[in-house]
Amino acid sequence: MGGTNRRGFLKTAAVGTAVGTAALSAASYARAGGANERMVVGVIGPGGMGTSHVRTLASQNDVRISHVCDVDRNRLAAAVKNAAVNGRAEPAAVGDLRRVLDQREVTAVFIATPDHWHAPATILALEAGKHVYVEKPCSHNIREGRLMVEAARRHRKVCQVGTQSRSTEMNKTAIQMIHEGIIGEVLSVRVWNSQRRGNIGKQKPSEPPAHLDYDTWLGPAPFVPYQANRAHGVWRWWYAFGAGDMGNDGVHDIDVALWGLQIETHPSTITALGGKYYFDDDQQWPDTQTCVFEWPSVGKNGRKKQMIFEQRIWTPYKMEGYENGCTFYGDRGMFVVGHSEGWRLYGPRNKEMKTMSGGVDLPAHHRNFFQCIRSGNRPAADIEIGHLGASLCHLGNIATRVRRVLNFDPKSEQIHNDKEAGPMVRRQYREHWGTPRGV
Repeated sequence: MGGTNRRGFLKTAAVGTAVGTAALSAASYARAGGANERMVVGVIGPGGMGTSHVRTLASQNDVRISHVCDVDRNRLAAAVKNAAVNGRAEPAAVGDLRRVLDQREVTAVFIATPDHWHAPATILALEAGKHVYVEKPCSHNIREGRLMVEAARRHRKVCQVGTQSRSTEMNKTAIQMIHEGIIGEVLSVRVWNSQRRGNIGKQKPSEPPAHLDYDTWLGPAPFVPYQANRAHGVWRWWYAFGAGDMGNDGVHDIDVALWGLQIETHPSTITALGGKYYFDDDQQWPDTQTCVFEWPSVGKNGRKKQMIFEQRIWTPYKMEGYENGCTFYGDRGMFVVGHSEGWRLYGPRNKEMKTMSGGVDLPAHHRNFFQCIRSGNRPAADIEIGHLGASLCHLGNIATRVRRVLNFDPKSEQIHNDKEAGPMVRRQYREHWGTPRGV
């Protein structure tokens, strides 16, 4: 991963509350003030998941939302109302994220834009001296993710990715037990995303609605005409703007799988099959896919490790009792972790030994972010952890598109000897103020 020494800060603490203990410089978080002072934040992209962030932040006494930013005036107005609750003042409403980053009082920003804006907005925010909480997947492509890691380290800022399982007690308990050897040595994990998505239909280009600043919505992505089924909520099904459901929902369980396996680097071999088996609509990413990732040497024993990812987003049926989840296979048992539902531990002869239920804890992930801004510690879902999880989504999607085995160099982050797949670790950008340097 860019030749960086990851071992010190990617190893998860026993309870998974933070990764590494390397502190950022005092100057990087001095503006946050004391522990009892309100953190001033801006929310960029307060629709969809961004609405959950606004409502959660508005319920926290030590946080003040000073700005909300969206390219859709209707969503912007709704965000102001969601933030101005319980006697709180209305935040400033802006349509250009640079107006948020210009504010010296803003200590941190929450970025919940479409995927193609995640990296550009994060890098701009870090360069402006802000701490960043960015939604998953943190990047649109592998190269962007590396630039995000470099920017966070260069500017000495906290950068938390929105994979909330890392701050959820249910998941932390499961991972601690796995790391302590409850099911013996784990060599393989199976991840699945099984749920019923909707058909996005077939549309033709049209004029964007008056309340949407479509050019800014596109940002540095290449220009394509507005189309009703590639904007709000459905952008993730298009190559130019999202990473499919593997990057949307699958990344949560891929992250948990990496955490449990104690993986510290990219896989070296990836292969996949899949495509659109069910939906007859405009979406481009697969509705069905199976990806296999292999690491040639992991941990002190240097054993091979494998991850299998399965996706069927047209079926409402659960697997092993959970809609989304992952199963760790050890030589003395099996641990099934269901995303946002709970987990079950099985011992020899498939005997169920222990269970736990619970949901994902978004407020805890926020608290971890703010605590790390004040302390200078690395957050539970640090940007390099997020980059690793997102990269698996990108590699799985690339392998699915080209339908063959990929040989990936974890250090250079390049696909070797494949003229078609190799360039897909990056993307094309148009000339735009948001285009990151070095892409």
